[in-house]
Amino acid sequence: MTTTDLNEVTTEVALPVVISDPSKREREFHNWADRLMLNFGNLVAWVFPLLMIAIVSQVVMRKMGFNQAWLDDGQWWLYGFAMLTGFGYAITTQSHVRVDILHQNFSTSKKAKIEVFALGWLLLPFIAIMTDILIQYSWASFVAKEGSDSPNGLHRLYILKITLPILFALSGLAAWAVMKRNYAKFGAPHAWKLMLCALPFCGFVFERLAFNGLYWYVRFTNPDIKHRRISKEPIMENSLWIGLVALLVVFVIVFLRRQKGLQPRPATETVEA
Repeated sequence: MTTTDLNEVTTEVALPVVISDPSKREREFHNWADRLMLNFGNLVAWVFPLLMIAIVSQVVMRKMGFNQAWLDDGQWWLYGFAMLTGFGYAITTQSHVRVDILHQNFSTSKKAKIEVFALGWLLLPFIAIMTDILIQYSWASFVAKEGSDSPNGLHRLYILKITLPILFALSGLAAWAVMKRNYAKFGAPHAWKLMLCALPFCGFVFERLAFNGLYWYVRFTNPDIKHRRISKEPIMENSLWIGLVALLVVFVIVFLRRQKGLQPRPATETVEA
């Protein structure tokens, strides 16, 4: 068998593997964030056999007249955690459903540019907003010690809700890694370029950091103030501008460090003995 024939056979064998296992796509270009998402997703995938066992067990016991409310709650716990993990896994492997009919005919460079825009200006801002909302949502659930609606159900529901912002943040990390991989297909993915590609996301993150910094400043400097009153303080109106200035400073620092790294180093003179 010649080398050409061997390559054709290898390609024919590898293609079904890539289709059946999306984690194999662009595996050689994966960075630590991609590997983190893939390893975590492969681990959580073992939840689905447990979910199947829980569903079948509940159906059998219900037919026998032994309905278990805690098993019903457990199914939703397992399903919710696994499906939200699958959201980030699909981003990394790019195995989500596509409904466009033009994208598949574009060049590799054009596809990558569309992906960078969609990830940086559409998906990442959505993930950032949801993470911020879910942090407050899970905190409220924890403070209230939220449990099951059923007396015999699974209580401490706040444990499940605390995982929501964590999983969304992990999905954001996965989206950033995929954006970087796509940018590398038509340019050098330097940090300052990625910040421009994800400008709405970066702006929102820095504004939230400024807001929370001001929140805790007011809370520590005014111990008697009510928590709900803090967000209405005049100083809190400056969170947007503080966040934008901080973002600009970070951007300039990253840009200058990159430019400094590109400067040629002076040649050292060799002294002959």
